[in-house]
Amino acid sequence: MRPSRRHFIQASGATAALAAQAQRVSANDKIRFATIGLGGMGTGDTESALTVPGVELAAVADVYQGRLVRAKERWGNQIFTTRDYREVLTRKDIDAVIIGTPDHWHAQIAVDAMKAGKDVYCEKPMVQRVEDGKAVIGAEKSTGRILQVGSQRVSSVVYQKARDLLKQGVIGEYTMIEAWWDRNSAIGAWQYSIPPDASPENIDWDQFLGRAPKRPFEPVRLFRWRNYQDYGTGVAGDLFVHLFSGMHFITGALGPSRVYATGGLRFWHDGRDVPDIMMGLYDYPATREHPEFTLMLRVNFEDGSGGSHVFRFVGSEGVMTIGNGVTISRTPRETEPGFTTDTFSKTQRDKFAAEYRKKYPRTAPTSDAMRPKSEEKYLPPPGYSDHKDHHANFFAAVRSRKPVVEDATFGLRAAGPALLSNVSYFERKLIQWDPVKMAVKG
Repeated sequence: MRPSRRHFIQASGATAALAAQAQRVSANDKIRFATIGLGGMGTGDTESALTVPGVELAAVADVYQGRLVRAKERWGNQIFTTRDYREVLTRKDIDAVIIGTPDHWHAQIAVDAMKAGKDVYCEKPMVQRVEDGKAVIGAEKSTGRILQVGSQRVSSVVYQKARDLLKQGVIGEYTMIEAWWDRNSAIGAWQYSIPPDASPENIDWDQFLGRAPKRPFEPVRLFRWRNYQDYGTGVAGDLFVHLFSGMHFITGALGPSRVYATGGLRFWHDGRDVPDIMMGLYDYPATREHPEFTLMLRVNFEDGSGGSHVFRFVGSEGVMTIGNGVTISRTPRETEPGFTTDTFSKTQRDKFAAEYRKKYPRTAPTSDAMRPKSEEKYLPPPGYSDHKDHHANFFAAVRSRKPVVEDATFGLRAAGPALLSNVSYFERKLIQWDPVKMAVKG
């Protein structure tokens, strides 16, 4: 094998297949969707959804009037807008909803939407609390609606390639997986802009609070909600959950049996009550799908290197790294284990050496025996977007009624250990988790 080889991954057929299908869809057979929560992710999701042929935005709900004005500026005055998401769910002309609200609203709106006959694309984490997960799974099953969680790595051609390579055994048996998602910018640390006109007159404050504790109007809590436990899930729910989703997709794992997290609030002393540095350790039991392994996750919001996002699967025969693409690195192992006999007596050293050389006889070095370090790189096509593929897969499922990969059960199995990382951090304890029953032990 040459020391380095590059391959280009073919893009997923999901988008192309849906485009071909859309050419046969009449104007009256479009999928009409609504976005509930038009913040950063809600807007990004809407834009990605609108790249899917045969899909049309019909309505937007948000508690801030300025975002409803912006929706009409971007997508036309024909868009129905409201501050109350329940008005969207009563409309018969809406087939599906995208939920881009703060985390504490995810479960309630998802359940309400499915009971109203709507298919649901719900941003991650699927729930703010582990105990809310079973209600979402129950509603998905009882209504027969499609629910897809918005962690796009399960639709990524890069992660599909990593899954295929791992199944082929290219790195041998893996025993450790590590991943990190570091940032060093104010926006990356959720210091989002607050509009000058934020006021009780154009914000439905009670609707935003929902089940969260009641408190006086304080717009920073709405526009930077990820910083607060009342509405968000911190770095674990924002970023760890992406890593769990991607890793579970690649390995087929259901979840860890033990969860432990530590960290602290070290840099962003801006009133937030969640850490800006977190590390988590997770023990995964062996199953038919994968060997026993340990997972290590890290998020650092003051990373001096400029921020990075990396996955490393460490195996007996090599290392698989996922960044922009997939890299397989192999270093030839020594043919002999070596020995440490300096502390033995001469008699015992000689005896050990004699037995050792019987098992590993000396051989003269030859050029044929030399093996290079090797590296295989698999890169996605230029401009590839797994976010667009994820939306294409969702709307394909809305049409076909076939299940998606990242359904409510998958969503809870990814969210569960992420949310328990917060419990472990704040309560300073080890958590036992049943990944099959999706429940805390003890």
